[in-house]
Amino acid sequence: MTDIQTNPRKPAGWKKPVAIAVAAVAIVAAAGYGYASPYIALNHLKAAADARDAAALDEYVDYPALRVSLKQQIGEMLQRRIEAAHASNPLQLFGAVIGSVLIGPLVDAYVTPDGVAALLSGMPPTGKPGERPTPAQPSGAPPSSQAGEATPPAPGNSGAQAQQQNQPRAETSAGYRGLNTFAVTWQRNAKSERYAAILQRHGLFSWKLAAVELNWPDTDSGANASN
Repeated sequence: MTDIQTNPRKPAGWKKPVAIAVAAVAIVAAAGYGYASPYIALNHLKAAADARDAAALDEYVDYPALRVSLKQQIGEMLQRRIEAAHASNPLQLFGAVIGSVLIGPLVDAYVTPDGVAALLSGMPPTGKPGERPTPAQPSGAPPSSQAGEATPPAPGNSGAQAQQQNQPRAETSAGYRGLNTFAVTWQRNAKSERYAAILQRHGLFSWKLAAVELNWPDTDSGANASN
């Protein structure tokens, strides 16, 4: 007596299209996350800077590279200032020379959680003697480093802090400059120079603050749309 096959084998042809569809979705998702990764890193970086979370900042700041960039940019800024002052006012030249001597301490002051917070708050170094980073306090944060204890202003810095507080809020834009470079720029008005914080890719999806551009002339007519 012949056995009757009651459960015929089902064709497996449906598996290949499903596998292709799943792979396509995974590729699109990875590409989307890859494109958004610097924006995500920037949000985490800003939150860590506002909280002065040194441990978290270590994950999002390349301090050695940032130090090199700050030293170069501040040096070039002061050199331009010295050249301009030499042609106009000897007293201004004296102040600029003093500022150039203090490049090291100024760089040290900005390669800190306070300095990173200032850079990400539209307050770059100006190269003035005795300058210290004075980032704006995040919304709802107490104006002190410890609960119930006010932080005294740094010597010689209260005037600069008041001047920064009176300046109009800088417009911010962000975008790719290349596959591995992402820039956040600030500009206070149409006639002012811009400055930028530069994030570099580390690995596939990780980004770190690695450089700044100070007193960058506004020559890019195709600037990114403001956030």
